Amino acid sequence: MNRMEKNYNYPLDMDWSHAELMKVMALWQGVEKAYETGISQADFMALYREFKTVVKSIGEERQLGREFEEASGYSLYRVVQQAKNTSGKVKMQD
Repeated sequence: MNRMEKNYNYPLDMDWSHAELMKVMALWQGVEKAYETGISQADFMALYREFKTVVKSIGEERQLGREFEEASGYSLYRVVQQAKNTSGKVKMQD
C-alpha cells in the first residue's frame, strides 16, 4: 500500500494527552515505515519503548494492534517480533 493510498485512521484513545497521542502516532508511522521502506531496528525499538510508556497493558497493546492491522493491513506484533530478533534494518515482506 502506497502512502498516498492510505485512507484509514490510527487507533487512538481520546483520553490520552497530546504528548501521548504523538508517541502512539509515531509508533504507527514506524510500523508503516517497516512495511513500506524499512526502518532501523534501533529507531523502531525507541518508538516502541515510548509507545509502552503510554500503553502499558499487553491487552491494550494487542487490541490497538488488531485495530491497526484491520485498518492498514500492517501488523504491530510482526514488526515488534522482527525488531526484537534482528539488528540493522527492519523491512517487512508483504
